[in-house]
Amino acid sequence: MGKESEVSAMEVEDPKSNSDPIVPKFSTNVLQLLKSAQMQHGLRHGDYTRYRRYCTARLRRLYKSLKFTHGRGKYSKKTISESTVTEVRFLHIVLYSAERAWSHAMEKRQLPDGPNARQRIYLIGRLRKAVKWAALFSQLCTAKADSRTSLEAEAYASYMKGSLLFEQDKNWDVALMHFKSARAVYEELGKYGDLDNQILCRERVEELEPSIRYCLHKIGHSNLQASELLHIGDMEGPALDLFKAKLEAVMAEARSQQAASMTEFHWLGHRFPISNAKTRVAILKAQELEKDIRGPSADSVPADKRLATFDKIFSAYHEARGYIRADLSTAGSAENVKDELYGLDKAVSAVLGERTIERNLLLVKVAKSKLARRRDEKNEKVTKPEELVRLYDLLLQNTADLSDLVSSGRDKKPEEVSFAEECESKTLAFRAERCFYVAKSYSMAEKRAEAYALYCRARDLAEDALRKLKMLNGNNQTMMKDLEGLCNECRSNSCIEHAMGIMEEKRAPDNLSKGISNMSLTGDKQLEKFLTEKLDVYESAVGDPNVKSAPRIVAFPPAFTAVPRNPIVLDLAFDVIDFPAIENRMKKDRKGFISRIFG
Repeated sequence: MGKESEVSAMEVEDPKSNSDPIVPKFSTNVLQLLKSAQMQHGLRHGDYTRYRRYCTARLRRLYKSLKFTHGRGKYSKKTISESTVTEVRFLHIVLYSAERAWSHAMEKRQLPDGPNARQRIYLIGRLRKAVKWAALFSQLCTAKADSRTSLEAEAYASYMKGSLLFEQDKNWDVALMHFKSARAVYEELGKYGDLDNQILCRERVEELEPSIRYCLHKIGHSNLQASELLHIGDMEGPALDLFKAKLEAVMAEARSQQAASMTEFHWLGHRFPISNAKTRVAILKAQELEKDIRGPSADSVPADKRLATFDKIFSAYHEARGYIRADLSTAGSAENVKDELYGLDKAVSAVLGERTIERNLLLVKVAKSKLARRRDEKNEKVTKPEELVRLYDLLLQNTADLSDLVSSGRDKKPEEVSFAEECESKTLAFRAERCFYVAKSYSMAEKRAEAYALYCRARDLAEDALRKLKMLNGNNQTMMKDLEGLCNECRSNSCIEHAMGIMEEKRAPDNLSKGISNMSLTGDKQLEKFLTEKLDVYESAVGDPNVKSAPRIVAFPPAFTAVPRNPIVLDLAFDVIDFPAIENRMKKDRKGFISRIFG
């Protein structure tokens, strides 16, 4: 941590200007300054390397503008003190020095395989450096800045001290005291100032809350479970990255201890032994994540978070398959071991296929909700039936792949046979849904006959799927309810399309006579007027958004028009003028001697 006396002697570059007048009080919004720099230079995406380089470049510019250069030739160490701070940029030097040390530590924390022992020592050393700079910043702001800046600097120093103890895994009560001190300051500052500053302070309080709860958990003053800690880690923010890294390490250790008792993987009546510890940990991680999407409170979770959970599940299962295939490559000629590994790979692949179908069904649910209201919340994108047709194509492909995988074995158990029958009934249901939305797209294009035929076909498929699902003993009540609703919708829509087709057929003679009356013998096609030609009429020029047609706003390219030009002068008097004879003036050719002879 370092003593306060050592902090005041922190070595930085100092200008040779002790005679300049000292400004009594400076003011700077520390949290807003740091948040803006972090979001604009890498931390929006967790890129601490880019942010560290920005801090280095920013310090270089501050040194140069304040003439804090190291001098030419020999490097001279200088200290910064209260008498040195003559403008606010001197405080910025100390602040960005703390940020540079902190971002360097976080960069080491985010290494792919985690920091090793040597890198961890360097990481803690950089955090100590950040604590010293932050303490110096707080001390200088107390003497040279206003009360608000001083409070923000104190909160920043408390957060840095708490982060150091948090990383060191010791003195949890002291770390809790520092985090609570920072939270109290930001809670008070969030009551004053403009709206943007209040929002930033509240976000900072929310980012500090998980660290406080974790410290209470480590002390023993909280009954927080590991699963609740995992939910806390779903929050976002630069202040939570250290907490997330610590939480991931704790969860990995807990999974390793729990995976020691996991020796088999159960799937459709089969039991496959798991000998690799890494495979057990990966499968256990996926099973823990599956509880978040299958629990009683899963429906209350937003769709985007559930999709992110599905991505984590896929990553865990792919990781497990990678370990299994690595074991297969090193299994040698042991046939029994190979058969077990092949069976385990098949089971994990089948579970992965089931989760893929569940994820695509969630996407279908989101798309249906958008189609019902025609536009999303931001009023930007129109959801079309073609998007649902594409999703159902993916579902049909997923179901076919899963059915082929299950049917590939020789000896089938009753669970596998029932699972294959369930896949077959789901295929019929997905075909019915796909046919329904194809019919809806034809209906929007005003193709009544095609839409009517497709609605009838979708109804037949839905009834077949419903009949097969009733014969199964599985828990398919939700799908059966959806299919019953689909049958009713197909029946009502087919009746609507039939009626619309009859109405359009009745209106056909009137439309034909109207079209003939608008015909021209010259071949000119009578088109709808452009918007620029009917500005006095309140009528849309865009047309129906469901029909693909170009809006008639102005004619482009413009038509050719006659323009005046310079007159053409015709010389009509040339043919009637009698010109004088000039033959006598023409030079006569003289012939030579031979020419006169032969003449």
